[in-house]
Amino acid sequence: MTSQVQHLRQAFLSGKTKPISWRRNQLKALIRLLDDNTEKLCNALWEDLHKNRVEAEMMEVAQVRNEAVLMLDRLEELTGDKKSKKGIASILNNVKVIKEAYGVVLIMSPWNYPLSLVLQPLVGAIAAGNCVMLKPSEISASTGRLIEELIPQYLDNDCYTVVVCDAKGSSDLLANNRFDMIMFTGGTNIAKIVMQAAAKHLTPVTLELGGKNPCYVDASCDLESTANCLTWGKWTNAGQICISPDFVLCAENMKASLISALKKCIIKYYGEDQQKSSSYGRIINERHVKRLKSLLDGVDIVYGGVVDEEERYFSPTIVTNVRHGARILEEEIFGPILPIITVKNVDEAIEFMNTGEKSLQLSIFAKNRSVIEKIINETSSGGVTVNELLMQNNEIDLPFGGVGQSGMGCVHGDYSYHCFSHERGYFESKTPEFALKNRYPPCSAKKLSMLKPLLYKRQKMFNISTEGKRIIFAALFGLLIAYFTYFSK
Repeated sequence: MTSQVQHLRQAFLSGKTKPISWRRNQLKALIRLLDDNTEKLCNALWEDLHKNRVEAEMMEVAQVRNEAVLMLDRLEELTGDKKSKKGIASILNNVKVIKEAYGVVLIMSPWNYPLSLVLQPLVGAIAAGNCVMLKPSEISASTGRLIEELIPQYLDNDCYTVVVCDAKGSSDLLANNRFDMIMFTGGTNIAKIVMQAAAKHLTPVTLELGGKNPCYVDASCDLESTANCLTWGKWTNAGQICISPDFVLCAENMKASLISALKKCIIKYYGEDQQKSSSYGRIINERHVKRLKSLLDGVDIVYGGVVDEEERYFSPTIVTNVRHGARILEEEIFGPILPIITVKNVDEAIEFMNTGEKSLQLSIFAKNRSVIEKIINETSSGGVTVNELLMQNNEIDLPFGGVGQSGMGCVHGDYSYHCFSHERGYFESKTPEFALKNRYPPCSAKKLSMLKPLLYKRQKMFNISTEGKRIIFAALFGLLIAYFTYFSK
């Protein structure tokens, strides 16, 4: 793997990735990869996670393709130099921001969305002009092998390479190689290992993690709509989604009706026997099935709890009366178990949310605007959804990322480009030498008095809004027309 990293570095230093036309061709090639192999990719996702075709295309293939199309549309704008505001001392100078690639980037992706979470960041890395080593998860083996097979057929082999290795191989990859930037998507524990390896070379990192995503269901919500959305958002991909709700908070008098509505929706979506449904996914492996089973200790199962380890099946499960100290309250569930936790009111819900680490996603189901605004204003999370789940991931112009223990940095759309590029300040002097003499020694009070007007920025006397500026401009323009009209008579 070290030789592969060295090969990528040589390709980057050759300047091959710099031309915009070359980057465009690579993005177009990635789109062709998706278009030519949609069937194969969907089959691999079915083998790994029992992911149905609708879900595979909507949440995997289309996500990557849309990102690539958007980047093609904006590439020239994103790569262009950015103007910078100048102080009075630099009024004659050329001051701007140049955007440049980091160099050799490592993208490490997880197994739950093994296509989109490896190729979607790749789009931003290509657009920014980097060479990239992709490390898909070895756990989602079918998809990982297919990505390893297809990338060399479509993308430049000098600049993009794929390695599929186990945990030891990943550890060796990080320990024995120096990257210019690392993006990791996965669990917090592995993220700490990645950061330790990156710290050796002070390598910048972007971390997309997870956490205990809270969902508050208010009495003002539309219960039927909430149940429909919550059932879909929680049990899609058998709950193996970093932005799905980890638990629900609601008032005691809502609990029974909410659980009843959720049960009806589960049966409506997946049938009485969800194991027979072609729309319901599987847990990635037997180890994770066992892990999820162990989380049921210290809770009351009110629906589901059916497990078939051999088939990696874990039914949609609702639990209540979670005992204090239960593991399900401490660990990210990342599976099809939904705890319902009762609170007295929205204030207690907020207090509950704030006792834990900051989550990747917070969701609210309510019609009462004061409740919605109160929760948003008094909590912190990577993102927020109101009366919706998962769909924020389809909005490519929204930043996707965590805060605190749920991650750092963000991607999607323009944010992906900025994630994989360095903004380099550029200053070129155009000021005549005679105007600079007061800054040179020997220093004196006279020179300082001459410099002071240039040294200190003055606060604006009036802060005029954009609308106010339009009104003033319109008034001045009207006076100008009146002036010329009067004197033209």
